[in-house]
Amino acid sequence: MAAEYTIEMINITKRFANIVANDHISLRIEKGEILGLCGENGAGKSTLMSILFGLFQPDEGEIRKDGKVVEIKNPNDATALNIGMIHQHFKLVEAYTVLQNIILGSEPLWEIKKDKLTIFDRFLNFINKKVLKIIDYKAASDKVQKIVDKYGFNIDLNAKISDISVEMQQKVEIIKTLYRDNDILIFDEPTAVLTEQEIDGLLKIMLNLKKEGKSIVFISHKMNEIFKVCDRITVIRKGQHVKDLLTSETTKEEISMLMVGREVKLDVEKPAPNIGKEILRVDNLSLIDKETKKKIVNNVSFNVREGEIVTIAGIDGNGQQDLIYAITGINQANSGKLFFNGEDISSYSIRKKNRIGLSHIPEDRHKHGLVLDYSINKNVVLKEYNLKQFSKYGFIKDKEIKKYSKGIIEKFDVRASSEGDTVTRTMSGGNQQKVIIGRELTRKHDLVIAVQPIRGLDIGSIETIHNILLNERNSGKAVLLVSLELDEVFTLSDRILIMFEGEIVGEFNPKETTREQLGLYMSGAKKDKVNAVKEGCYNEQN
Repeated sequence: MAAEYTIEMINITKRFANIVANDHISLRIEKGEILGLCGENGAGKSTLMSILFGLFQPDEGEIRKDGKVVEIKNPNDATALNIGMIHQHFKLVEAYTVLQNIILGSEPLWEIKKDKLTIFDRFLNFINKKVLKIIDYKAASDKVQKIVDKYGFNIDLNAKISDISVEMQQKVEIIKTLYRDNDILIFDEPTAVLTEQEIDGLLKIMLNLKKEGKSIVFISHKMNEIFKVCDRITVIRKGQHVKDLLTSETTKEEISMLMVGREVKLDVEKPAPNIGKEILRVDNLSLIDKETKKKIVNNVSFNVREGEIVTIAGIDGNGQQDLIYAITGINQANSGKLFFNGEDISSYSIRKKNRIGLSHIPEDRHKHGLVLDYSINKNVVLKEYNLKQFSKYGFIKDKEIKKYSKGIIEKFDVRASSEGDTVTRTMSGGNQQKVIIGRELTRKHDLVIAVQPIRGLDIGSIETIHNILLNERNSGKAVLLVSLELDEVFTLSDRILIMFEGEIVGEFNPKETTREQLGLYMSGAKKDKVNAVKEGCYNEQN
């Protein structure tokens, strides 16, 4: 008996300027299955799914739902067909609350007849319909809260999007789709900024949705996740369909090879560190939340030296982001000192910190990393456009910038126009990340602060970025890494600092500790041991 396809995308082609993002790709999704969609950054995965969700229109090809040809001109058409999408790049209104974002476009309404609105008589002349519709926030809140409770999301529905972390915003995107009771769900890199515990929870949610008869397309670069939940895998490379495979009949190595076109090694070689002088010292740094008046960074002290990678690990929301904001100058610390190469930089502006050799790869590449409507050429000189190399008497040297940009594009394998005129908004998340990393590591620096640097990157790019960071360390640079990925933490770190509730509660040598031990400190179970670990590596065998 032939498989029952709920969605068929047949010979889909999509072009952007001189780039063919999708080249006659065909993809089929069976009812009640989880299909893994794999490929490198820029392979065309998000474009293909954006076509299914109505964000883009195909230049060629057709889409069928339950065997019938359908036309999806916009996301409203997709929603009407019970298709929902969790986007890699969030589609949220920052000025709205979590609840308002979740229900946006699908608000439950009270319907009040005009003859019941005597108190509003003065407005009735402006009302042309027989019914005045008012959002029923109580019903909306109750429905959303049931989803939050059912799936174990810990989130404040009244918080503004602008005030919550990237990780929390990812949860909002997931809840948005669950709220709409869609039958076909597209998950585009939904775990990129989640902790391991949260990822496990989300994968369980996906399996439960499958049991309920939902069909899911799961885009992920994390092979462990793909193999845990997917029934089939479709691989695309450079905009073309490569192969369909049953998960039970393939391997991670085969998928990686099909994605990248070569063998990928994530077990990087890491020679013993050659520790040099202290580059960054943080002394009793504290940051107070303006609204709650509580310390979100509480008397944090540590240092980073030449030739080492120091990693700050912990469950999201324990002050890591705020600590980096205070170090880089995005926010001003309330107390404590910052020293860079022995110089007190506590009161320095962001620009001055950049000029003395601090490079920052931010967590949120859209908010703090790029001007999305600028070209690559403009983005790579955002911090240095007024140097003599790139300008004279206030006039930009376009040829010099283009030459500089081309070097970054080639060295960091940015998939875009070699002329650097590609607008970064049109690029994949992974290639946007490469632009930032290329900019930060090409400019003169002594310290690299890298926050979630492999978020949303494919397996080949992860290998590249890890090797780049290790090369920085091996060449004598100081590296401060913030990561939620324990695999990355153990792969790259020379020292591991655990943050919990705004404090450094443990310092560890990755060679002398375990995931379980780190987990205890990350969850706060070992907070009473803080004093025992602040001066060095605490080894507890239990």
